[in-house]
Amino acid sequence: MIGDTAVSPGGGGFDGLETPCLLLDADILQANVDRMRRHIDGLGVTLRPHLKTAKSLAVARRAMAGPAGPATVSTLREAEYFAEGGVRDMIYAVGVAPQKLDRVGAIRQRWGADLAIVLDSAAQAEAVAAWSRRSGDALPVLIEVDADGHRSGVGPRDAEALVAIGRAVADGASLRGVLLHAGDSYGLSDPAALRRAAEAERVAAVAAAEILRGAGLPCPVVSVGSTPTARYAETLAGVTEVRAGVFMIGDLFQAGVGSCTIDDIALTVLATVIGHQRDKGWIITDAGWMALSRDRGTARQAVDQGYGLACDIAGRPYPDLIVRDANQEHGIVAVRKGAAAGLPDLPVGARLRLLPNHACATGAQHDRYHVVADGRLSGEIWPRINGW
Repeated sequence: MIGDTAVSPGGGGFDGLETPCLLLDADILQANVDRMRRHIDGLGVTLRPHLKTAKSLAVARRAMAGPAGPATVSTLREAEYFAEGGVRDMIYAVGVAPQKLDRVGAIRQRWGADLAIVLDSAAQAEAVAAWSRRSGDALPVLIEVDADGHRSGVGPRDAEALVAIGRAVADGASLRGVLLHAGDSYGLSDPAALRRAAEAERVAAVAAAEILRGAGLPCPVVSVGSTPTARYAETLAGVTEVRAGVFMIGDLFQAGVGSCTIDDIALTVLATVIGHQRDKGWIITDAGWMALSRDRGTARQAVDQGYGLACDIAGRPYPDLIVRDANQEHGIVAVRKGAAAGLPDLPVGARLRLLPNHACATGAQHDRYHVVADGRLSGEIWPRINGW
């Protein structure tokens, strides 16, 4: 098993680190987790943190209610890794492919994990039920419901489809409930609109659950969640749990939505200045899109942050200084077009910290977090995993 933590050499400064590398501020992480947990606890439901952003046992243990969970994962690689680390209560929250059922069953058997799966069609349900009958393992299933036309799922009031899927599941497997993800909330930024999205998600979830129960089918779990709707939900009546993940770490996209502030972003990429193009107003760093990812999600928001927002070594953003362009291993840092800010004096060898557009995508470029605490490098390294 990949260990929970390791220790890196050097003191509290950043000079000893090879760049580019990933920094995680443990104090900000903990504050984000505590804030969300207070909010969800206050609404009287369970927080089932999504671990797809963190992909780290050390982070998971700070986000979950206890060492065994509950938790949400987006890949079976995550499920294996977290099960090996002691997490037992998990939902694999991606529509299941029949070819993956043996692997699901192996995780459940090897570690005794209560790993539930998600589906949204009768074809999937029939395959799961058949596998369950053959294996003698009645897989727990949640039906994915589409709250907003964003992606996968059954319509929340499509009684014919919901009941047909539920009955197909019950022919061998175990129907556990419904699961929703209000993905369209990521395109919003107005708090009132986000509150309406959260309420629409809740109403859709409750409607689907009532249809199943009215047909004599069990629906003990009503699971909703995205970071924006979790943040702005005002009531969760009829819901049993909330799934959200990027809230723990934050990113520039979520700041643009209004789910967090710039100060709530716990993740930065440490980069080194390797050159200048002074006539163009460029600072060149060693952190290109291989370190930051190609995600340009903020380009669709009111403030385009390029490939990332540049900060000083203490994590304080420079005024309007962004990674304006990126090649594979080169980042081009410049003042945002139209801004009046000046270019900071950063000689070759100077260090920058870059706030990411999308924490999930940036994290996926790295295999470890170098942990920051009290504003200094703590010496701890938290391994993280990738893959499927």
